[in-house]
Amino acid sequence: MRPHTARTPARRRAGRARGRFTALLTGALLLLTAQSAPAVPTPSAAPAAPEHTRGRTWVGTWSTTPTAVPASDTTVFEDQTLRQVVHTSVGGSEVRVRLSNEFGDRPLVIGEARIARRAGGGSGTRIDPRTDRPLTFGGRTSVTVPAGAPAVSDPVPLRVPAGSDLVVSVHLPERTPGSTVHAFAFQHNHVAAGNVTARTDVEPTATTDRWYFLTGVSVRTPRSERASAVVALGDSITDGSDTDVNANHRWPDLLARRLRSAPGPHPLGVLNQGVSGNRLLHDPNPPAGSGAEGYAAYFGQSALRRFDRDVAAQPGAEHVVVLLGVNDLGHPGTTAPASEKVSAEDIIAAHRQLIARAHERGLTVHGGTILPFKGDTFGFHSPENEAARQAVNRWIRTSGEYDGVVDFDAALRDPADPQRLLPRYDSGDHLHPSDAGAEAMARAVPLHLLR
Repeated sequence: MRPHTARTPARRRAGRARGRFTALLTGALLLLTAQSAPAVPTPSAAPAAPEHTRGRTWVGTWSTTPTAVPASDTTVFEDQTLRQVVHTSVGGSEVRVRLSNEFGDRPLVIGEARIARRAGGGSGTRIDPRTDRPLTFGGRTSVTVPAGAPAVSDPVPLRVPAGSDLVVSVHLPERTPGSTVHAFAFQHNHVAAGNVTARTDVEPTATTDRWYFLTGVSVRTPRSERASAVVALGDSITDGSDTDVNANHRWPDLLARRLRSAPGPHPLGVLNQGVSGNRLLHDPNPPAGSGAEGYAAYFGQSALRRFDRDVAAQPGAEHVVVLLGVNDLGHPGTTAPASEKVSAEDIIAAHRQLIARAHERGLTVHGGTILPFKGDTFGFHSPENEAARQAVNRWIRTSGEYDGVVDFDAALRDPADPQRLLPRYDSGDHLHPSDAGAEAMARAVPLHLLR
């Protein structure tokens, strides 16, 4: 440090004069330089956004989690069109689609893809032809997606209302294994022969309740609306297991409907990243020779592994609601080796990792308490697992480590036996909520946490 030197009033006046002279000289030199130098941008200058993108931002309106398939799943498509329905949570004036070959072992060839608003309801895939739009990828109507990669379409001008259905039609001209899938869509989709992506209606050769190669739809909204998204990270309870097919009665769908009916200052998309059978800490690992070998791959990568792709990378993501842990308790000894048994402390440590990674990305993250499952038909419940559930829920409620708490347990448990689901909220297997239970879960989310 320099020694301190006292400054007299005369010295201060002289210093101010020198400063004014220096400023005048610097300004004159800068003016002369600007007049003589060629007009070139500085290296750090960012290019101006195209006119049609200025003042607008992308936000997810629908999403799902992709998984691999078990060896026994030999689904193959060839010169067929997949016509798949998705339900939007927030509206916009432009749309783009994310396709995925993330679990493929060969390039995925998309011959043509289109998007339109659905005409009618129920299980149909008829489109409104006035809204039919081709999807392009770098300006091309076809795209080859490398193994292990996704592909995001170019923006398409299309008015997309919140709470509406879109139909994404994809033509697969070559022999294509159905390697990247969301196996439990609770939505009927159609397969048709040939390239019928532009048809108003198609004659299905098969109906499936899966989404193949389709993982996200985002919309562009005015930046002044400050639209953002809530990501629901969970397992089958979030995925919508045992709710009515084609009804959009998953609790994230019902939360989106609730947000629309009680609007806040900014629109909020709700993105469902639940996947049946998902665990926090372990990937699928069915015991050799067990029946689980035929379906465990659909359970998806562990939440710790898939967090960056399924949560942090979602367009406009601002909030996360985490509801995970029941399969970590219940799978070991049933659909996973007993050696993968975890403690309450293990589950809490995994939650802490999710919190840290969410905060690292600037996300607000809320913890959902684990629902009761006494008497479940899957063999999950035991006094030891119940004690672990209670310990995890106590930590979620009282630790203050989550930014907010969604007490799903308190909302759905039976007051006469808090280890069980209330009968009217029970789908019948004593683990998954019914449609009424999903509605109660949506009501349990304090909306102020998301605003």
